[in-house]
Amino acid sequence: MSDYLTVNRANWDERAPAHAASEGYEVSRFVADPEHLSRVVRFDLPLLGDITGLRGVHLQCHIGTDTLSLSRLGARMTGLDFSGESLKQARDLAARAGADIPFVQSDVYAARDVLDGEFDLVFTGIGALGWLPDIKRWAATVASLLAPGGRLFIREGHPVLWTCEYDRTDDVIALDEPYFEQAEPQVYDEPGTYVATDHEFTHTVTHEWNHGLGEIVTAVLEAGLTLTGLVEHQSVPWNALPGRMRQLDNGEWQLAQRPERLPHTYTLQARKAG
Repeated sequence: MSDYLTVNRANWDERAPAHAASEGYEVSRFVADPEHLSRVVRFDLPLLGDITGLRGVHLQCHIGTDTLSLSRLGARMTGLDFSGESLKQARDLAARAGADIPFVQSDVYAARDVLDGEFDLVFTGIGALGWLPDIKRWAATVASLLAPGGRLFIREGHPVLWTCEYDRTDDVIALDEPYFEQAEPQVYDEPGTYVATDHEFTHTVTHEWNHGLGEIVTAVLEAGLTLTGLVEHQSVPWNALPGRMRQLDNGEWQLAQRPERLPHTYTLQARKAG
């Protein structure tokens, strides 16, 4: 496990240019339309509320489309990611979109060491927590970044979804992967990525972890934060179970048959005492 950062960083570094070039990330729309927001942030709006004037940091920001979207909603954002190639794409996007957003390269656990001051908003988006081996350490990091009265906002794939047997073609929802955090990672070797691309990748191995919803909530509480919201959703921003999902009008995906069987994503909010 000691080399998980090296292995995962190589994977993300290689995929960042392909993600930025894909239609799914809509980079050209961000550049052409100064009011365009990512699908993820558009979904978040009812729970996110007014963030005008808040000092925010987006942990594990990847190529910065959600970071830019939050900036366009009025927050003074900083993006942080461990992948240098991802941040190269993020800085290019911000420059082309005319946005003043600093991007800092760091492992999320070292965020407190590389970021100055405190933040009113710590934002973490879809597909982030599974790259972290220790959810309690993550929550402690978040708490250290928040100013008094500051808020954590995270929407993430549901840990039940991460346990599902991915390759099934029937209507059975089978739980195959660990639900609870394990000491050792799940090691995957996948040749592609989650966007359409013709690129042939050489770095195909990843190390990943699941964290149960109770573990995540407990970690947030033990870090000294107060839970202010927890909502489970029946949709997810990508085709998480190919062949078994349908796309909704808002661009989200859900199980085509009886979607009420499966929590697809969740939104968790918490505050630091003022």
